[in-house]
Amino acid sequence: MKKSFIEELKWRGMIHDLTPGVEEKLASGMVTGYIGFDPTAPSMTIGNLVQIMILKFFQLSGHKPIVLMGGATGRIGDPSGKDAERELKSYEELDHNLAHQAAQVRKLLDFEGPNAAVLINNLDFYRDMNALDFLRDVGKHITINYMLSKDSVKNRMDTGMSYTEFSYQLLQAYDFLCLYRDHDCVLQMGGSDQWGNITSGTEFIRRNISGSNAFALTTPLLTKADGKKFGKSEEGNVWLDPMMTSPYKFYQFWLNVDDKDLPKLYRFFSLLKKDEIELLETDFGHDPNTLKAILGEELTIRIHGEKAYEAANNVSNILFNPKASKEQLLNLDIKSLELISQEIPSFQINKDELINGINIIDLLSEKTKINSSRSEARRSIESNAISLNKDKITDIAFVCKSSDLLHDRFVMIENGKKNKYVVEFV
Repeated sequence: MKKSFIEELKWRGMIHDLTPGVEEKLASGMVTGYIGFDPTAPSMTIGNLVQIMILKFFQLSGHKPIVLMGGATGRIGDPSGKDAERELKSYEELDHNLAHQAAQVRKLLDFEGPNAAVLINNLDFYRDMNALDFLRDVGKHITINYMLSKDSVKNRMDTGMSYTEFSYQLLQAYDFLCLYRDHDCVLQMGGSDQWGNITSGTEFIRRNISGSNAFALTTPLLTKADGKKFGKSEEGNVWLDPMMTSPYKFYQFWLNVDDKDLPKLYRFFSLLKKDEIELLETDFGHDPNTLKAILGEELTIRIHGEKAYEAANNVSNILFNPKASKEQLLNLDIKSLELISQEIPSFQINKDELINGINIIDLLSEKTKINSSRSEARRSIESNAISLNKDKITDIAFVCKSSDLLHDRFVMIENGKKNKYVVEFV
């Protein structure tokens, strides 16, 4: 028996507000609901993943999710949460973003089966509509007073808002009406900052269709323990695209979250059930690093796949686990070694210099500056501090040769337990 969607969201702390009657409607059978995504960025982020998780829980509860891609609304720009006018994107950029984001969503929801997800582009609602049609068929049904009452508008009264952004809530309301008519979609969901736009849609449907009943549900915005918005690392957004945020950095993001955020993050992002999450918290409450690793593994596999997770985990082991073995280093593929070279200090040396080999003292002091002088390099070797590809170097006469290269390109040098370097021969 499938768990109630509302019960699922309640224990996860993922309900911020809802209109009356939602729970009763959901209990009556399979319901169709949607969330909209505007393609203003080239990829979705883990911030978007919160809303995708809502659709996932909705689908797992036996309901039918619609992903509405904002091919039209993205051309306008949602003013919600913005204190200044957005810079409009070109149509070509928006189309490119939409196609890429749609492909990401298809990997995260089930598009087959009795309650298969549906992906729709709202540009289809407006292709044949001219300005006069919009003003007569859409603008006539929502008053200026009603629109001015919305926070997304009120918060911009001092700084100003163009008619373009002012009209955004009309477009979102009309989206809901189209989905209501064509797909029997009665529920719109989104973040709490979308409440005004969403309820404009329920009001729009009520005024257009006699006896209609449409519903709204919003989730709290995910914030960190320090009150800041969740979803960014020191480098900026954490993207779902592996070319924009590598699987390694994606995995590392979860390993580095604040311990205090773990309960919330498990409830927002894990597909584990209530009793499974609570058991993990009981078993590893004293060991938050293990909890982070379990969550990071689940999410990295879901977003990037098993192989990408294994590579990310192997790189993490090599960089941060002092007990990492030579076998683990030798098993890394070239992309993982390239990634390591980006994460720790690295040096490039002309490969021709390996024809006769490079003495370890020269390699450490003159070719790389890992040691500041030849005497320091000698002392490091004599104190057993130097390893090359996880092999201890104890002979000051050791010569690095082509046969030592990993993938005919790299060597890893360690100076003590914490100082790691990559030397690339090009």
